[in-house]
This record gives sequence, structure tokens and C-alpha cells, in this order.
Amino acid sequence: SILHEVMEQQTVTVAKAGIVASLNARTAILASANPVSSRYDRRRAVIENINLPPSLFSRFDLIYLLLDTADPRTDRLLAHRLCRSFGSRKSPETDDGSATHADTRPPLPAGFLGLYIAYCRYRCAPRLTLEARDHLRDEYLRMRHRDVTSKHPTATIRQLESLIRISEALAKMRLSKEVTRADAIEAVRLMNLATYQSLVDPYT
Repeated sequence: SILHEVMEQQTVTVAKAGIVASLNARTAILASANPVSSRYDRRRAVIENINLPPSLFSRFDLIYLLLDTADPRTDRLLAHRLCRSFGSRKSPETDDGSATHADTRPPLPAGFLGLYIAYCRYRCAPRLTLEARDHLRDEYLRMRHRDVTSKHPTATIRQLESLIRISEALAKMRLSKEVTRADAIEAVRLMNLATYQSLVDPYT
């Protein structure tokens, strides 16, 4: 229950020895969860699969489903990589048996990427343009209307707040002083791709 305050207000309240204090807790939360029955049941809603309170579930900006679906090519690559990690360090092979020399190093060093993200977070404060604001507002109203017509209300003001945060994050990545309409469009796309499909009732 302590996560509710942290994710909503970015603070944490501590009561100890008769002293009550509210401390800043401005941090990003990355969480993962496994299905309660060891395998994801497509007939049940996401909340039922991971047994997470709806009040906490709705506080995440983006929620992605990583399902273990059978795919011959993906399964072959995964099995090869796993076996190679326990064996020799030879180059991976393609389907025809020929060796490949793909560079597995990340495109950017981890240290540089961490510094860049920190700079974007704390040095950039982009402002919403009128076009971006109108697009996010219209998208939120569309989400609300869609929920009313489907009789399964899920979109709340938190979804609009999430769209604003995602749009600002996209602008920060470009070190931009403004959140453009393109940022708002991309934020909506990410929301539709990830979070919103997780919130929709699977039977509708």
C-alpha cells in the first residue's frame, strides 16, 4: 500500500517514534510480474492474471504484455543462445548453418546512456504547445467516450496524466524546449500499443 502514495504524490510518509514526516520519493518504478497460474490466461483480464490491485495497476504509465507464444524462429534463436552460454563462445549460426559475426555490443555505452538520460531528466523542462495540448485532450475524451459506449469504463484522469508525462519524456529525449504535436501523437501510439490494450476487458 505504500506504493500508492509514492506513485501518486512522489512522496512517502514515515511515522516513527511519534514523528510523522513526508519525504520526497521522486523515482521511476519499473516492475515485472508473473501470472498467478504460471501461464497467462487470455480469457482473463490482465489484473486477474497478475493479481494486482486495480488502484495500483492504474498508476503505471505503460504496461506491456510479454507473452510466451510458440514461434519456431524465435524459439530456435533463444535455444541456441542459451546453449551457447553454457558451452563455447563460438559465433552464432544461421538457419543454413553458416556462421554470423553480428556485433552483440550495445550501440551506445551504458555509462554514456545513463548520463544522457540523467541530463535529459534534470536539465530539460519542455512545455506543452497548444497543438500538443489539444491533441492529448481530444484523445482523452475519445478514450472516455469509447469506454462509455462499451459499458466498461477504464480510462481515468490518470491516463491523461500518463499521456502528458510520456509526451514530455519524448521531448526531453530530443533535448527540446517544447512538447510538439508529434510527441503527443507518439505518446498516444505507445499508450494504445501497451497500456490501453491491457486495460480493456478481453471479452469486449
